[in-house]
Amino acid sequence: MARLQDIIQWCDQTLIAHEFKDYAPNGLQIEGKSEVNKILCAVTASQGAIEAAIAQGADLLLVHHGYFWKGEPYPITGMRGKRIRTLIQHDISLVGYHLPLDSHPTLGNNAAIADLLELENLEQLDPNERRPIGNIGYLKQAMTPEKFKAYVSEKLGFDAIHLSADKTEIRKVGFCTGGAQDYIQKAAAQNCDAYISGEVSERTFYEAQELDVHYYACGHHATERYGVQRLAKAISQQFNIEYSYFELNNPI
Repeated sequence: MARLQDIIQWCDQTLIAHEFKDYAPNGLQIEGKSEVNKILCAVTASQGAIEAAIAQGADLLLVHHGYFWKGEPYPITGMRGKRIRTLIQHDISLVGYHLPLDSHPTLGNNAAIADLLELENLEQLDPNERRPIGNIGYLKQAMTPEKFKAYVSEKLGFDAIHLSADKTEIRKVGFCTGGAQDYIQKAAAQNCDAYISGEVSERTFYEAQELDVHYYACGHHATERYGVQRLAKAISQQFNIEYSYFELNNPI
C-alpha cells in the first residue's frame, strides 16, 4: 500500500512534469482513495478502461490521455460526465501524464520506440527544445523503404501507412509518437531519411514527397501504449504495489 500523494510527487519529480507546457494537466486529475493498493494503466481514460479498473479492484487509473484538454467545453456532461461520475462513484483516482511521458529518456513512449526498433545514437529531433518530445536514431543497417515498412509494422504490431519519398534507403530515422505528423518538417531539417509518428493527415502525403522524407504512420495508440506500462512498472517497483495494463486495441 502507498499514499496517493507520495505516488504523485514521485511521478511529478521523475517526469519533471512542471517543465512542460502541455495541452492538459499532468498528474492527479481526479482524486480518489488516499491509499493505493493497485494501479491499472491504459493509454486513454475511456469508459472501457474505467470499467476494467473497477473489475480489477484498482485504486488508481494511470493514463497517457486523460481529461480537461485545452479548448474542451467546461461543463462535465455527456460521455465525459459519465466517465468522471463513474470514477468518483468508485473512489478511483485518475492520473495522466502526456508530453512528459512522451519525452522521458527511459520511461517515455519515444524511448520505447527506439528500443523496439533498435535505433542507436539517439539525438534530439529539435535541437532547440530543452525537453525534447521527438528524437532521431540510426538503424544498425540501412534498409529499403519497403523493408522498413515491414520492419516497423512487425515491431509495433500495426500495419504502417507508408508515404513514399525518393530516397532509396533508410538509416537515419526521426520519430515522435502520437499525433506529431507535422514534425516531418523537423525531420527534413535534420536530413532524416524517414520519419515515424502515429497519425497522418492529407497534407502529409505531399510533404513526404516534397521534403523527400519517407513517412510511416504507425498508429496513435500503437505508438503510445508503452510509456504508461513503463511508468506503472516503475511505480510498482518504487512503492511495492501491484499494477496491470488494459489493452483496448484502437486501430487509429
